Amino acid sequence: MVHRLNTNKQFMIGNGILAFAVIAVVVIFTYMSMRTSQQKADERHFIESYTLTLAEGFEGRATSVYANDSLLIDSVLTADPLTLQLGRFAEHMALLIVDNATERIAFFELDEAGGEYRFARQGEEVVQVSEK
Repeated sequence: MVHRLNTNKQFMIGNGILAFAVIAVVVIFTYMSMRTSQQKADERHFIESYTLTLAEGFEGRATSVYANDSLLIDSVLTADPLTLQLGRFAEHMALLIVDNATERIAFFELDEAGGEYRFARQGEEVVQVSEK
């Protein structure tokens, strides 16, 4: 009895195994690259800082100050001016000044480069005052 090799079948099985190996390697490297990019994003540190000054009109008013979603101060301010030092901790920074009595919100975007900001209350509105 003559035993013949089925070379076509062996070739197709070999190609199938090789294809699965290539797909597995691609999946593993994709997972590893996504994991390291996420770790790098978590480890990002910012050196910029902000100086926030509540200059005029805040004395005796219940005021809350938020940077993004972090509460910086929530109390009745006893003296003008109040200065806060803040380091940048996120890609985009926003400042919310809330008058707790009227629940009015003043929203300000902070520059990515940091800097000094002065705010004053004019009537019921909070405005940014330019530095002199």
